[in-house]
Amino acid sequence: MKLNNPLTLLLATVCLLVGHTVLAEEFLSQQAFLEQAFEHQPATSQTLWLKPEQKQAIEAILAHPYKGLRVRYWQSADQANHRSAWILEEIGKEQPITVGIVIDELQIRSVSILAFRESRGWEVKYPFFTDQFVGQQLNNDQQLSQSVDGITGATLSVRAVTAVARVALYLAGQRQTASIH
Repeated sequence: MKLNNPLTLLLATVCLLVGHTVLAEEFLSQQAFLEQAFEHQPATSQTLWLKPEQKQAIEAILAHPYKGLRVRYWQSADQANHRSAWILEEIGKEQPITVGIVIDELQIRSVSILAFRESRGWEVKYPFFTDQFVGQQLNNDQQLSQSVDGITGATLSVRAVTAVARVALYLAGQRQTASIH
């Protein structure tokens, strides 16, 4: 193919740019996620300020430095209900994956992929994968109570979602401990 025709050159340039551009695909808005998480009941936004030891624990789970000083979460307005919702991001291969995790009584109730920005590994958005997290808890080693099956071709996305689930469980435990004291 000759590229001396301006139209052909423009078309080739556009194809090249589009082929390498990864756009975020939003699967679920934050508002829709929170409405589902709290079954259309009131929830309040809260902030957990991270102490140095909490930040170290998060870094150990993620296996890389964590830059945040605080984490925003939502909790049920009903004080008798211990449900919390966390929206966290983790890098898959090169781009962040936005994950929503709902936790009840220190167990995962649901995991939802809110936005996915990678060119592959998007299979983590499907229930066959996210349903594996339901009922999971953290053990004493900060690992999930049951193994999570991987997805061929989505290893880094699987690792990212699994790490975020572990972080959310850890933070939910820290939130409950802080409210007791």
